[in-house]
This record gives sequence, C-alpha cells and structure tokens, in this order.
Amino acid sequence: MQQQRLIYRTFGDPLACLALESAPLPPRPPGLLRVAMELAPVNPSDLIPVSGAYAHRIRLPAIAGYEGVGRVIGAPEALAHLAGRRVLPLRSAGTWQRFVDCDPDLAILVPVPVDVATAARAYINPLAAMTMLERWPVAGRRVLLSGAGSMCSELLGRWARQAGATEVRGLCRSPARAARLTASGIEPVPLDDPARVRNLAARADVVFDSLGGETGSAVICAMRPGAVFVGYGLLTGEPIRPMGPVRADYRRFHLRDHLAGMDAPTWQDSFRRIWARLAGLDLPEVEAFPLAEWKGAVLHARRPGAAKPMLILGARG
Repeated sequence: MQQQRLIYRTFGDPLACLALESAPLPPRPPGLLRVAMELAPVNPSDLIPVSGAYAHRIRLPAIAGYEGVGRVIGAPEALAHLAGRRVLPLRSAGTWQRFVDCDPDLAILVPVPVDVATAARAYINPLAAMTMLERWPVAGRRVLLSGAGSMCSELLGRWARQAGATEVRGLCRSPARAARLTASGIEPVPLDDPARVRNLAARADVVFDSLGGETGSAVICAMRPGAVFVGYGLLTGEPIRPMGPVRADYRRFHLRDHLAGMDAPTWQDSFRRIWARLAGLDLPEVEAFPLAEWKGAVLHARRPGAAKPMLILGARG
C-alpha cells in the first residue's frame, strides 16, 4: 500500500510550498488506530500556517491539514470493534494524506446519521465558535462579526442568536454570501461602507474578528469602553495595528491554546455537544477535488463566495 501526503518543507505560498509525495505505507505503530481518510476540507486555518504565520509553532517538514474524516482500517486488539467505523483522526499528524495513525483517546467517533461532508468539517470551526461563545457570553448583547462569509463566523452568528444576542451583524466582502447570512439571522454589512462599519463597531458590545489587518484595526479603534473585541483569526494575513487609542477590552483566542492541557474526557465531551449543535444544520455547499488536483482546491479556497473546497483522499462510501 502507498501513502500519499501533502507536505511542506519551507514556508510561503501554499501553491509553491506544498508537494504531493508518495512512499510505501509503514506498519501501524502499536497502540494507534490507522484511519483511511475519505474527505478533508481546505480551510484558511490549514493554509495560513503553510505561509509561515505561525512558524514558531511548526516543525518542518510538516503534513498539511487539521481536520477530516475517514474509516478505521487497523486497531489494537482491544479496539477491534472500531474497524470500519467512521472517525475524525484529530490532533495527530496532518490530515491531508491517505492514511492517518492516531491516538484512540483523541479519535472522535462519528455518529451514524452524520453525513461525511458534515463530519469532515466538524472540528475547527464548530469547536472554535462554541468555545468563544461560552467564554464570552452574548445574551442580551449586540454582536458584530468580521469575515462573516466564513463558516466559523456563520456558526458564531447562528449560535449567538440562539444564545439570546439582541442583534448580530456581519461584515462581508462577497455579495454572494448575503442571502445565506440573512437566512442565518445575521444582517450582512458590506465592507466597502467604512462609515457604517465604524458606526456599528461603536454600537457593538462584542466583536468576533477573523480578519485582523485594516478592518480589524478600524473596528477596534471605533469601539467604546466596556465592549469586548475577540481576535481569533488573521484572514488578511496582517495583525491588528490600531492607528489610535484602543478603549475596548482586547482578547485573543487561538484554538491551539484552548486545547493545551485538555484531557481526553473533556475533549470527547466537546464533540458530544458539537454533534448536537450540528444536527439538522444546513452547512454551506462543498466542491470536491481529488487529491491529485489539490492546487485547484487551494485556488478555489481563495475565491470569495465559493463553495467550501474538499480534498477527496479515498473512498467515500
């Protein structure tokens, strides 16, 4: 059997730095599950590390991809009953490869009714959105989202409404996202109206910012004392650089920090809550690409308003 994986040995543009490599598949390490991958999303959180934004946290060479779904094809004798079960092989090696060996305590069993496209993206965005809303409650508060076309921002908006937010507005650059945001209970606000953006930032009680850069900097400078600005992403590739005084309470959220030191039972319980939240949720459409066409998937991910690109890593039965 051959292993194929998307690996990077230097930092930079993913199109230039990622390479699809093949090698004989080694024996399964004792105690681990072997998972034949099926599907993995192409998220900004997968591509930004390749660019070098978090170079101090990454040891090269590295396999790309943080989430995805597959089926167990090998297991320790005590876990033989897991053979054939669909799992999320998380927090181990990168997921953009045909086979992943993972710690059984960290592998997440996928409930049978959950479809493969939902399971493949049940980690990064749902866990981040759920955790942020638990850490910074929004009941009775006005919420502003930047980068509102992203899946994480959409989940933040949907779940903020369910949690009792009085209003949820989302800054977005793609008009194609407006109808979906409105259906999710999020009022879309074009980024090309800076005066309105500043006005809404001044009214907001809680801001969840995934952009950083010029937009994030303008928003945090317009916010009033006592409001909370949560920076959780750098989709622009640029940090927050305020051009004036900052009166809001600035908080940084990174999922990696949240997971540090989390024990296995707490980790597993997080997904029991995530599956319940995702049940019946109509997630955005996907566009699937064979692994050999990974460059097309990366280019697709850069298109505003495009369907979520997914890498087909194996069988999808």
